[in-house]
Amino acid sequence: MVLGKVKTVAVCFDYLNDNNVPVYSGGDSVSGRVIIEVASEVRVKTLNITARGVAKVRWTESRNAGANTAYTQNYTEEVEYLNHSDTLIGEERDEDNPEEALTVLNTGLHEFAFSFLLPQMPLATSFEGKHGSVRYWVRAELHRPWLLPVRVKKEFTVFEHIDINTPLLLAPQAGTKDKTLCCWFCASGPISLSAKIERKGYTPGESLQIFAEVENCSSRVVVPKAALCQTQTYFAKGKARQLQHQVAALRGDTLPQGKSQSWDGKLLHIPPVSPSILDCPLIRVEYSLLVYVDIPGGLNLSLSFPLVIGTIPLHAFTSRTSSISSYCCTVSWPERPEAPPSYSDLAVTEEQRRGCLERCEGSEVNEEGQGTLQAYITEFRFQPPPLYSEVDPNPEPSCGGQETRPLTLSLRTTLTCSEQTGNYTYR
Repeated sequence: MVLGKVKTVAVCFDYLNDNNVPVYSGGDSVSGRVIIEVASEVRVKTLNITARGVAKVRWTESRNAGANTAYTQNYTEEVEYLNHSDTLIGEERDEDNPEEALTVLNTGLHEFAFSFLLPQMPLATSFEGKHGSVRYWVRAELHRPWLLPVRVKKEFTVFEHIDINTPLLLAPQAGTKDKTLCCWFCASGPISLSAKIERKGYTPGESLQIFAEVENCSSRVVVPKAALCQTQTYFAKGKARQLQHQVAALRGDTLPQGKSQSWDGKLLHIPPVSPSILDCPLIRVEYSLLVYVDIPGGLNLSLSFPLVIGTIPLHAFTSRTSSISSYCCTVSWPERPEAPPSYSDLAVTEEQRRGCLERCEGSEVNEEGQGTLQAYITEFRFQPPPLYSEVDPNPEPSCGGQETRPLTLSLRTTLTCSEQTGNYTYR
């Protein structure tokens, strides 16, 4: 396109990530510059920018209205998430004197800054599909007298963040299924499949660990496989259109009759795919892990686990907690806990007790008798607790025909020691 005196019109964003791609989310400030390079003096009416965000779906279906009549039905819907306009050069013109609104740009490079806020609401993640898309862009329009306007458009990416560090997305998933193959009146043995994954939420670039057990008791040769599938669902005028395709796959070893196979954390890499889109009324993007047994000449035996592809990766502490939780789910705990050790196993020997007493008796006694108190505390600390018994050694007399002894509380306690056993008792 020949622009004449205007050599370049471009839109540049100020905030760029490491991949040199502008990425934002709801509530962020989007800022940038419109760059205009002119070869000679140019008169400009206005320079406007428009920021928009739109989710749009469109597909067609053929319909039959009769024997020889057919027509095409169009399904189209659109939802607007962003609409912002601003004027960087010029003002409203006076129709009687339009020359007053002109701005002169001298030869060289000119930059005009702009900024706006994204709405404080959940925004649909940027997406490109076969029957629809979610796009965000900034368009700049340069208007000059007696000339066609110059328009440039620059897209930016919006992510509606999904944090996978939530209890719902960290919960493990497991399933079991079996199938018996039949041919007329002959039935072969069953094929059984059990599988488990550590959690429901993942982010692109991670590797998904699959734990599976396959047992083939049939007469056929089968192959265990796994696949990561993306399902796109489009909605318009009360109708839905669904597409599903495979984004990653995994294959096990061939399993002949009477053999079994185990996957102890087999890894399936998640490629750089779009995050899950769950809140857009027109487009829904979902993921699932399919663990299945490929049976030649028959329907596959499969287990499906729903997944959520998020944007905020797993934290280190959460990863450790999730691993412990996943391990605890596989451990078979005893029905009854072990009994605690008896008091006799904790008793201190007589030599240890006498040695401690000798050390305490040799210590100095201050005016307040702290040495004697310390010896008492040390000796009492080395004694095991009394044996437990459900029989009361001092039973109260029964109430029938006898006096009832009133309950008394005494604040004075006497400590006596048996010379034979060395045990202390309270009275």
